[in-house]
Amino acid sequence: MSLPNVWHLRRVADTAAKACFVCYKPSASVLITPDNKAAAKAKQEALAREIEIVKKEYEEKQRRKKEKEKEKKADDEPKNSDKKSKKSDKESDSGAKSLEKERDEKIESLTKSASSSATDDSPRIFALHKNFYQMRVDRQCNIEMAKRNRQRLQDPSAFPSVPSGDL
Repeated sequence: MSLPNVWHLRRVADTAAKACFVCYKPSASVLITPDNKAAAKAKQEALAREIEIVKKEYEEKQRRKKEKEKEKKADDEPKNSDKKSKKSDKESDSGAKSLEKERDEKIESLTKSASSSATDDSPRIFALHKNFYQMRVDRQCNIEMAKRNRQRLQDPSAFPSVPSGDL
């Protein structure tokens, strides 16, 4: 495992603050490796999911609205003349426009919030001092060793078995 000595500074929320290596105080400034872009990708995926949910809600509302209009038209046709149907068409058009406008506003607000936070995240690149770099490399190695040890302990074939047979 070769960990490059190139680090990007990223600002995170106070809830995701990490402890400083020197003073152990929580810090909202976090150093990440350049290949660790998972956070940005997850953020974009979450935004795409939210937009998809808003679109589905809008389509569902439109479908329900059309069903209600069909039911009203079926009920109103024998009773009323063309005047009321024209009024209901105008009302439905204005209602559809307002729902569509509301959906567009939601999508725009989601994209604006994502783009505004993306412009604030201007990554700064650092190369750590050799001692701090070695501390990080050692920590990564310890994490990998602990993971391997856990896997070994969970494997029953790693332990010796009781001898079977006569002596």
